[in-house]
Order: sequence, then C-alpha cells, then structure tokens
Amino acid sequence: MNIHTIADHLNSLADNSDTGMSFDCQPISGEVDVLQISILEREELPIFVSVTEDQIICISYLWDVDEVKPDCINDMHESMLEMNIPMPLSSFSKIGDKYVVFGALSINSSFADVEHELAVLSNNAIEVIDDMSDFLL
Repeated sequence: MNIHTIADHLNSLADNSDTGMSFDCQPISGEVDVLQISILEREELPIFVSVTEDQIICISYLWDVDEVKPDCINDMHESMLEMNIPMPLSSFSKIGDKYVVFGALSINSSFADVEHELAVLSNNAIEVIDDMSDFLL
C-alpha cells in the first residue's frame, strides 16, 4: 500500500464511503511523499498521510503554540494527557510549534481500516478543538 493506492481508493468512493464521508486526496511530493486528504465540509482540518515500510501515519494539525493562552499551557497539557487514552485510535503530539492529533495503522491494513482511521481522526480533531477551546486565544 502507498499514498497513491490510498488516494485512488478514497477518491473512487464518492458517496459510497462506509463512513458517510467524502474524501478529496492530493499527493504532495517531497523528501517523503505525503497525501493531503480533505473531508467534505471539514476542509480546514486536512489529514496528512505518509506510508513507511511498516506503518501508515495519519496526522491532523490542530493549532500553533502561539494560539494557546500562555497562562493555560500546563492545564491544557494536563487535559490532553487525560484525554489521550479514552480518545479512540488517536494520540496527541507536537511537531515543531504545532499541536497535532495522529493515528497509525499497519501497512497491512485494509482500505476499510484506513477509511475508518481517517474518519475517527477527523472526528477526534473536531472534538479536541472544541474541548480545548478554553485554552486557546
């Protein structure tokens, strides 16, 4: 499986997605090829997918460090840690100055598994932004 086969599959689903979501996939060439996946009506929160030899990584960028109220950063981190386990299929991280939510799958995952991960990650990103809004400027 690679980003091109994932893109072909998701783009071919149209309205026949098991998740009820419509995907728009755009490959981004670079040192590591990445697939940018936008979900209809959620274009502001694209998911970026990369494929390695043994896993598929799915990442959604949430907010920048400078969007966090300075006096709330420790409370936000505490809340994120507490939310990490009960949030299915997703975890938090920080890449440079950006907070992200991500999930990983085996390279042997089915297309249905990938579609499910993308749907859950998108739903979790929206939920996290809502839940953490008190900590953001």
